[in-house]
Amino acid sequence: MRRGVTIFILVTVVVLGFAVHSVWTLLGLLVATGRDDAILRGELPAPNSSAGSDREQLVPKIIHQTYINESIPAHWKGPQQSCIDLHPDYEYKLWTDKKAREFIADEYPWFLETFDGYPYPIQRADTIRYFVLHHFGGIYIDLDDGCNRSLDPLLAYPAWVRRTIPTGISNDVMGAVPRHPFFLKAIDSLTDYNRRWPLPYITVMASTGPLYLSLVWRHYMNQSPEGADRLRILFPDEYNNHAWSFFTHHLGNSWHRTDVKVIFWLGNHWIFVTLVGFTVGFTLLGLLYKVFFLNKGFKQPGSPRLRSAYARLPFYRRISQKDVELDDRHEV
Repeated sequence: MRRGVTIFILVTVVVLGFAVHSVWTLLGLLVATGRDDAILRGELPAPNSSAGSDREQLVPKIIHQTYINESIPAHWKGPQQSCIDLHPDYEYKLWTDKKAREFIADEYPWFLETFDGYPYPIQRADTIRYFVLHHFGGIYIDLDDGCNRSLDPLLAYPAWVRRTIPTGISNDVMGAVPRHPFFLKAIDSLTDYNRRWPLPYITVMASTGPLYLSLVWRHYMNQSPEGADRLRILFPDEYNNHAWSFFTHHLGNSWHRTDVKVIFWLGNHWIFVTLVGFTVGFTLLGLLYKVFFLNKGFKQPGSPRLRSAYARLPFYRRISQKDVELDDRHEV
């Protein structure tokens, strides 16, 4: 019995250890705040202020956006135009599906097979933003994000992304100089994460979307980048919600499907889901222990439980009686 218990505990520890190892980077996102790399509000000039205008502008003055074609929906034309109007000296690039594929084919042909093979269009919209920032540099902005003030102060940071709550980073607004090592890692890791999961939402988020970029961020930060290689973090207050914030947010999530409702429900009831998960998990472990170890006594020769079970069989009783008689004869 003790040997069986020991084996059961060792197997359980190995399985749990493998499970924790598989999601270790995800668990790391729960404690990664990005505060050490935050773009502090104190170092940003107020809107329309001349303070900080002497800082070197490293990021090229280019605004990148993506859409299926050049016919932008009416509810996104306002946010789009706000960025164009506030930055008359910036180059504006709208990456349509056709332009995006041509760019990948010309500049990154090694990725074209993966790019064409994505099952969801939003995955191509996600990846093209990483490639154009790596190639041209500049600032990428989702169409559901508008500009609230000039983005010039953000040009002083070689690379930056936006922090999300409660964890991770987003890919809806980002900026970088050309060939920044973070975006090199982002494009280089895409093929490694190209997996299809049961739910479309998980597939998109984990293969090309914000969850993917957050995992790349965690691996990148493990290298302790310094100087121009640092990735700076724009926190929620600097992102929007204030008169001095850089962006405004509008109606979006056009790619969400029904499965997203399930994901959001699980997120809103995570305590209940966690308790149910642990209950089911430990119940299964208990059943496995009972089946493979406690019931093992039925198979052990000479065990009391085995003799008791056999004693109830008429054939076994007759054989046993003959054995007794033979023993008596030998004694005589």
